[in-house]
Amino acid sequence: MRFLPAVLIALAATTAAAQTTCDAHTYGAKGDGKTNDTAAIQKAINTCAPKHGTVVLKGGTFVSAPLTLKSDLTLSIAEGSELLGSRNLDDYPIREDAKWRRVALLHADHVSNLRITGGGVIDGSGDMFWELAHTHRIAGDTSGSGGFPRPMLLDITESQHLTFDHITLQNSPMYNFTFFFCDGIKIDHAIIRNPATGAPNTDGIDPFSSKNIEISNVDIDTGDDDIALKSGLVERDPKIGPVEHVYIHDSIFRHGHGLSVGSELAGGINDVRVENVTMEHTEAGVRIKSNRTRGNDIHDLHYKNITMTGVGQPIQITEYYPKWPAAGTDTAKPVDAHTPRFHDISLEGITATGAKDAIIIGIPEMPIRNLTLTNVKIESEKGLQIRNADVTMKNVTITPKSGDPITKEEGANITRR
Repeated sequence: MRFLPAVLIALAATTAAAQTTCDAHTYGAKGDGKTNDTAAIQKAINTCAPKHGTVVLKGGTFVSAPLTLKSDLTLSIAEGSELLGSRNLDDYPIREDAKWRRVALLHADHVSNLRITGGGVIDGSGDMFWELAHTHRIAGDTSGSGGFPRPMLLDITESQHLTFDHITLQNSPMYNFTFFFCDGIKIDHAIIRNPATGAPNTDGIDPFSSKNIEISNVDIDTGDDDIALKSGLVERDPKIGPVEHVYIHDSIFRHGHGLSVGSELAGGINDVRVENVTMEHTEAGVRIKSNRTRGNDIHDLHYKNITMTGVGQPIQITEYYPKWPAAGTDTAKPVDAHTPRFHDISLEGITATGAKDAIIIGIPEMPIRNLTLTNVKIESEKGLQIRNADVTMKNVTITPKSGDPITKEEGANITRR
C-alpha cells in the first residue's frame, strides 16, 4: 500500500515521544467524577508536550470541558480510568471556522506526532446532545448535525502523524473520531460504543479529505456510519480535497450504517482497500454513495473477505443518494465537475446472509464502469438490482426468497466469466 511509509513514520514519532511523564493528579486533577479537572489536565498537556512527554490520567473519572491537544504529545488514559465530557453546554462553543459544529472534547489543529492510548475510556456525555439534536432538528439540513451544532468526541484538523490505539470512545455527541485534511492516521485496537438508536450522527470514524490512513482491529457499535470516508460538500465546505490511500482491515461492525464511502465526495476518493471485516446487523455493508451535486472521481476501491450477517443491503452502490428514482423515470443530465464518476471498483469474497436486497445503480449520464464481483454469495429477501452499470461477475450467487436473483434495468451490462 502506498500509504504505509507515512504511517510507519507516525508510529516511530509517537513511540519516541514517551520521554517525560506528567500525571494529571500532580497538576491538581481530582479524578473523582465530580470535580471539573479541565484546567489541571490542560496544564499537564501544556507542560508535557514541549518535552515530547506523556500525560497520564489514572485512577478515576476525570470530568473535563474541551481540551486542546498539542504536537509531540501522548495522552494515556489508563485501563479502568475515564475522561468524561462536561455536561455544561456552555463549555462547548461553536467553532468560528465551522459553525455547523462545536469545539470537541479533544481537539487539535495543525499538530504532529500525537498519540492517544492507555486502555481507558473517553466518554462524551452524548445523551444531552442527542436530545437537543432531536428537539432542534431541521428538515433538509445538510450540515450533518441535524440543525443543532454539536461537538465531536475527537476532532483534528490539518495535522500529521496521528496514532490512536487501545482506547475506547463512547457516547459521543456526534462523530467519534473525526479528521479534516490530515496525513498519516493510524487507529488500532479501538472500541467505539454508541446506542444503535436514538443517537443521531454518531459515526464511528470519519476522515474528511485525509490520506495515508490505516484502521485495524476496531470494534464499532454505533447509531450511524461505522466508518465514513468523505471529501467535501460543495454547499458547506469552502475547502475540499480527496481521500487517498486508505487501508481498513481485521475489524467488526455490530450495528450502524456500515462502511460508507460518501455521500460527500466533492473532492474525490481513490486507493481504498478493505479486507477481513465482519458486519452484524448493520443497515448496509459495502456502501458507496454520492449524487449529482456531491461527486467527483471515485475509483480504485477494493473490498475483500467481507462477512455479513443480518445486514440490510450488503451491497449498496448508488450515484443517487439518498433516494433513487424508479426505473425508466430519469434522463441524462449535463456532466459537470461534481457529477459522480464511479469506476474501477472490485468486490471479492463477499458473503451475506439474512439480507433484504442489494443495489448497483448509476446515473444515465455517467454509468458505473469496471465494477467487478468475484466469489460473491448473498442470501436475501429480494435480489440484486442493477441499473446504468457495467458489471463483470465471476462465481456470483444471489439467492432471494422471492423474485429474480438479478434484475437488469436500463443501462445494465453484465459480463460473466
